[in-house]
Amino acid sequence: MARLFLLFALVALLPVELVNAGDPFHIRGRVYCDTCRCGFETSATTYIQGARVRIECKDRNSLNLKYSVDGETDSTGTYNIHVDGDHQDQICYVKLIGSPLPRCKTADPGRARSQVILTRSNGAVSNLHFANALGFLKNRPLAFCPELLKKYLPENEIKFI
Repeated sequence: MARLFLLFALVALLPVELVNAGDPFHIRGRVYCDTCRCGFETSATTYIQGARVRIECKDRNSLNLKYSVDGETDSTGTYNIHVDGDHQDQICYVKLIGSPLPRCKTADPGRARSQVILTRSNGAVSNLHFANALGFLKNRPLAFCPELLKKYLPENEIKFI
């Protein structure tokens, strides 16, 4: 009886796997300018139109590049990238490539890339996956940032990069 149930479950799930196998993933995320250089988004954060990002997938063992595709942000600082294929056991991430803003070009080391899962073997049903926001640092923080940061951090924790 258990074998019959297992066979039924496999047959029932097979069409779902076949339907999704050829569908591309859609990766969505945003790129911002950290105007206060604090390492996270604030109410003073601006989003960057025309920022370039890249999705890379590497072999888990050799770390050789297996897949790469570029994207660019729209007027809201949002990118939407189509990724073909299932990247199973590969390590995939979105990373910053460049900013069009001359005073906001330095990638924040802590927000320069975001890992994304690009496989259906983990039970993912949706083709749409979201990546964490990525950020560039403004050359100099805006003048009102110390006052703004008091709302986010205790006073003895405020430090500028």
